[in-house]
Amino acid sequence: MVLKPEFKRVILKLSGEALGGPKGTGIDEAIVSVVTDQIKELSDNGVEVAVVIGGGNFWRGRTSEKMDRSTADYMGMMATVINALALQDSCEQKGLNTRVMSAIEMRQIAEPYIKRRAVRHLEKGRVVIFAAGIGNPFFSTDTTAALRAAEIEAEVILLAKKVDGVYDSDPNENPNAKKYTTMTHDDVINNKLGVMDTTAATLCFENSIPILVFGLDDPKNIIKACEGENIGTLIK
Repeated sequence: MVLKPEFKRVILKLSGEALGGPKGTGIDEAIVSVVTDQIKELSDNGVEVAVVIGGGNFWRGRTSEKMDRSTADYMGMMATVINALALQDSCEQKGLNTRVMSAIEMRQIAEPYIKRRAVRHLEKGRVVIFAAGIGNPFFSTDTTAALRAAEIEAEVILLAKKVDGVYDSDPNENPNAKKYTTMTHDDVINNKLGVMDTTAATLCFENSIPILVFGLDDPKNIIKACEGENIGTLIK
């Protein structure tokens, strides 16, 4: 299938819960396969795809206030590595050349993250999967996506979530919640809408990186987002 992508280099941010399917836990192989089908279609059409994955399907932070925050965050980073390896395996089953790059060194299963090497992989048509966040506690994977997007000069962050955009309140709790089609980074920061943390939103604002927030309910939404279709919420 010949696509007309609007972007040449993108960061695809996947939440861990999205990979967990309806239950939001573990790895739903059918969901992973749908995601990698779309990544392959984009890559086959010349889009350079880098992926950042959350770890919420395995670990959601401290289960007790007694747990050290740094320890809990490192556990979350390990969860993202599990998801990255699962995504890599699915990609390679479909013939995609991939590289997992980890911010925490674990040479047996991933390359260490080096910006120039990551860019070179993308230029060669390889899908790059960033794992282990930025390698430090107290930062979310949303911040990882923003930082990596700035470093590799991605044109957009495609923020795939279980919810199909940004709302003024939780649509799962409020059936009258209003969905935004467009908004600014300032709106996200000042109104604390929860689409991403303040650090990530500020990084995107300072580096003029647009964010397209959309749901994975439609199996073609990643492709639609990359083609510039009016889905979800565009933050710019």
